[in-house]
Amino acid sequence: MKRRTAILISGGGSNMEALIRSMTAGHPAQPVLVVSNRPGAGGLDRAARLGVPTAIVDHRPYGEDRAAFESKLDAVLSDVAPDILCLAGFMRVLTPDFVRKWQGRMLNIHPSLLPKYRGLHTHARALAAGDSEHGCTVHEVTAELDDGPILGQARLSILPDDTAESLAARVLVQEHRLYPIVLRRFADGQRSPVLLDAD
Repeated sequence: MKRRTAILISGGGSNMEALIRSMTAGHPAQPVLVVSNRPGAGGLDRAARLGVPTAIVDHRPYGEDRAAFESKLDAVLSDVAPDILCLAGFMRVLTPDFVRKWQGRMLNIHPSLLPKYRGLHTHARALAAGDSEHGCTVHEVTAELDDGPILGQARLSILPDDTAESLAARVLVQEHRLYPIVLRRFADGQRSPVLLDAD
C-alpha cells in the first residue's frame, strides 16, 4: 500500500515538484494533494500541470488566530487522509497542537546543516560566520522550530566568491537531490540519516 503524501507550500514549489516527480511507479509513496497558504503561489500551477490536486488555505483572513487557520488546514488535509506531510517551502510556523496531531508523519527541509542556523537567512549567516561548508537538512517536524530528528543532510563547500544568493542557488540543487531520497526512505519505514556530499 502506497503512503499517501500531501505537500504544503507557500511559493514556487521547486522542492514540491522534485518530490512529485520522484514518486513514480514502484515508489512507496504517492502524492495526493498540494496545499498552499498563499493563493498566488506558483507551485499550485506546477502541481496542477503534474496532475496533483491542489487546495488553498489562505492564512490572511485568520489574522493572528493561528489555531483557526490550522483547524481549516487540518480539515482540508483530513479529507484526503495523508499518511505523510511534507513541508516544502511552507512559510508558516505551526503551533504545537497541530504538530502533535501529525508528529511522526511530517517532514521539513531546511537550508542549513542543522542544528546550525535555525530560522531564516541561513545562507547569509553561514557566510558571516566564516563557515567552510553549508548545506540542507531534512528532519521530522516537532514543536520546537527546526529541531526534529535529522533524516538526511547534503553538504557542500562554501566557495571564496560565494554570496548569499549564489550559495542559496547551490544549496537548492542539493535540496532537490536530498528531499526525494529521504521521502522514499521514510515512506519505506527507514529513519536512519542519509548523508550526501555535493563536492
